[in-house]
Amino acid sequence: MGRKTGTFGGVIRERRRQHDFTQSDVARLIGTSTPYVGHLEANKRHPSEEIVSRLADALGFDRRELFFLANPKAKEIFHSVRLEPKESAWDEFRRDRPMLRAYGITASEMDMLSRVALMGQVRSTRDFIYILNTVRQALVEE
Repeated sequence: MGRKTGTFGGVIRERRRQHDFTQSDVARLIGTSTPYVGHLEANKRHPSEEIVSRLADALGFDRRELFFLANPKAKEIFHSVRLEPKESAWDEFRRDRPMLRAYGITASEMDMLSRVALMGQVRSTRDFIYILNTVRQALVEE
């Protein structure tokens, strides 16, 4: 027994046999040598992303799943990284009470800036200050 069918090489070997392909057939389909296919099946060589992609196409695998089978640590990385959603610039801006006081931002200006925030994603709190100063200059009373 000793066959490792859950490994990358074992899965490739099993699928190759299901299709009644020889190692030479697979080598020809993916543009490599027969010994290389044998090394892949024996888990003695690690395939490049290009070879994984060609194998997936030749043997009818999902490329992503075959890539993760060939690179199990990559799957751990992708599934362990949980990015916390970043707070929007608007939320950051409106909660920064010291800055709001420092710039003397009124309730009507906050209302106007909230409408700007609804128009699209503003990159940073500094952009809200820039917008506010631009509007204030445009509305200078004479």
